[in-house]
Amino acid sequence: QVQFVESGGGLVQPGGSLRLSCAASGNIFSISGMGWYRQAPGKQRELVAGIRSSGRTNYVDSVKGRFTISRDAARNTVYLQMNSLKPEDTALYYCNAFPIKVPAWGQGTQVTVSS
Repeated sequence: QVQFVESGGGLVQPGGSLRLSCAASGNIFSISGMGWYRQAPGKQRELVAGIRSSGRTNYVDSVKGRFTISRDAARNTVYLQMNSLKPEDTALYYCNAFPIKVPAWGQGTQVTVSS
């Protein structure tokens, strides 16, 4: 079983920045890549960005050029640097394995972009 603990969310104005962190623990050897996912009210959870053990990254089109995913393998931690935030980025952000998710999800961290 893998556990994820997300942090770093908050309220930010449009155009602002946030950095999310996610620490993984437990049976981390069962996962290779890690990803950030988000779920906005009334919408399905979607992949935002993923990073494989090779370092290769994937981003959803709507965040390309604005978000950057990175990983500290020694700390089992993945980060999401979010710049030029838009109101449509408002969502609950989670991390999980990537590209194949594991069943357990953390509490998530809320990101609200509003003036």
